[in-house]
Amino acid sequence: MNEHPLTTQQQQWRWRVLVATYFGYAGFYLTRKVFTICKSTLAMPVEEGGYGMGFDAVANIWTAFLVAYMIGQFLNSFIGRKWGPRVLLVGGLGISMLINIIFGFTDSYATFLMFMFFNGLVQAAGWPGSVGGIAEWLQKKERGTIMGFWSTNYLVGNILVKSAGGMLLGHYSALYGAEYGVRYAFLGCTLFAFAIWWLLFFWQRDKPQDVGLDPIVDAEHEVDRAVDASNATHVSFADYLRLASSPVVLLMGLSYFCVKFLRYALDSWLPTFLDLQGLEVDKAAYYSSIFDWAGLAGAILAGIALDRVFRGRWDRVCLIMSAGLVVGYLTVMQFGSNPVALAVCFGLVGFMLYGPDTLLCGAGSVVVAGERNAVAVAGLVNGIGSIGPVVQEQVIGRLLHGRDPEEAVRNANLLGLSMSVLLVVLMIIVHWRVGVMHKRLSRQQ
Repeated sequence: MNEHPLTTQQQQWRWRVLVATYFGYAGFYLTRKVFTICKSTLAMPVEEGGYGMGFDAVANIWTAFLVAYMIGQFLNSFIGRKWGPRVLLVGGLGISMLINIIFGFTDSYATFLMFMFFNGLVQAAGWPGSVGGIAEWLQKKERGTIMGFWSTNYLVGNILVKSAGGMLLGHYSALYGAEYGVRYAFLGCTLFAFAIWWLLFFWQRDKPQDVGLDPIVDAEHEVDRAVDASNATHVSFADYLRLASSPVVLLMGLSYFCVKFLRYALDSWLPTFLDLQGLEVDKAAYYSSIFDWAGLAGAILAGIALDRVFRGRWDRVCLIMSAGLVVGYLTVMQFGSNPVALAVCFGLVGFMLYGPDTLLCGAGSVVVAGERNAVAVAGLVNGIGSIGPVVQEQVIGRLLHGRDPEEAVRNANLLGLSMSVLLVVLMIIVHWRVGVMHKRLSRQQ
């Protein structure tokens, strides 16, 4: 099928789907990240107005979430491939809202621990469901650009949680005490998520055919695929396992492990790095945001370049930006003694890192095995990659513990450089495998 101009109805429904999934994934953050802004209150002793859990308990609760989120990626990638992305989005967000209502009324460590694990499982439905939910609404020539902007949805989610949740936490803590602040933070953000849930319910559909429209993409014959997988609407577990065992998908997952290791390491530790290098705590937090904003620009520009320069070859964009990531870490090592220059250098790291981050688990997941398999590939790649955040927290914590600050930060940066080099090696192999499969599948057309 040649790409053709969209009808008015196709355009209208596509906008609905893009808006619904964009805010839908932001809604998942509203029922995921409230806990992170309540950590200090939950850990604070009871006599000081907190819940008295302690930071060890709080760390255990969040670790339970991260482990469940990793497991959930694999479970949801199969569920979404079998029953469709809409099931993941509407069902996952709905269950997560119910769990967050429980969080709003409990002060029990055991309850938090158990239900945070369940929350991790259903939260893992958000990203593969969102990617799969837009896959059959985007034409090849525009996929990278639209997904580059669309992938900023998690930034909007973070902003919503920190602004709305933080306001509720502070306001009601001041009025009635910390317990009510935590309660209203969870319940208020859940209420916002409920409004978004209705947006998903009414506006999200998996493909144009679900609303009686002609298909926008040819889900049966796509020469850009690098994995030969079933395009049936519903697949068996055996079909899913064949997709999961594909060398290209596994290599993408390993590459995404490196990406998420680095991204979560800097998201979690960069303010600490800058503080240890000499910046005051407030300035360290402020300058660390350079990494995020530069990364946002990198994600958008990577999507535009994918369409206008690289003609859909996501693997080439990832390889080039991975090499740029190595350069970024080399500048970090060179200018590490100056905290301000260091923050700017980490901006270069963020710019290069977020391109592969969004492409590997976004446009690349759509292209590599076709639109019908996007939800499965996104979940598989994200599942393998989600091991990275768990590992980095422990590894970097050990590198920093009990060592001279300069030595500790230098060792952490060397680890980052090593992971970026490994990413380049993996992307070279991915680029080679994708090129081989492109030639093979092109000959079969």
